[in-house]
Amino acid sequence: MTKEHSPDRLDVKAFAQAGAHLSGHDTLLKYQRLAEEAKGLHPDLRVDWMADGELRTTQGVGGQVWLRLKANATLPMICQRCLQPVDVPLEVDREFRFVADEATAEALDSDSEEDLLALSREFDLRELIEDELLMALPVVPRHDECPTEVRMASSDEDFKEASVQKPNPFAALAGLRKGKPGG
Repeated sequence: MTKEHSPDRLDVKAFAQAGAHLSGHDTLLKYQRLAEEAKGLHPDLRVDWMADGELRTTQGVGGQVWLRLKANATLPMICQRCLQPVDVPLEVDREFRFVADEATAEALDSDSEEDLLALSREFDLRELIEDELLMALPVVPRHDECPTEVRMASSDEDFKEASVQKPNPFAALAGLRKGKPGG
């Protein structure tokens, strides 16, 4: 008899003990925070993911619970150079070791090169997928080569003309200062 594993309420230890595999092709709408980054563009986009569980022996300690996660999506964003839409590919390929609880994960985190998470019988795999894809977002989304010419000026001609025509307000103050005795 095989046990059904659900990404919404995953018993991580049982998943790893079974050496199980899960995969899915979800719509972007299942990932609210990620959909917000897309600003409503293309709600029919997909998030493709797969997860594998296993028990490993590392550093002489056996029976450690591990999860490997792979996920990818293409997220529509706004190019910060040309201000036109740009499709940003996101890819995640990470491994996580599960420990007894949050306190243990926090205590071991600074000394460990591994990504540590607290063991749970109702782990939300989709939340982890969303977190990892959000962290994969570029700080400044942009095209490799913008489809339109990018103006590299900080101001236009009208702005320059307006600033030339205005008298400097401090020039009047300088004139007052010169007219004062002792100034």
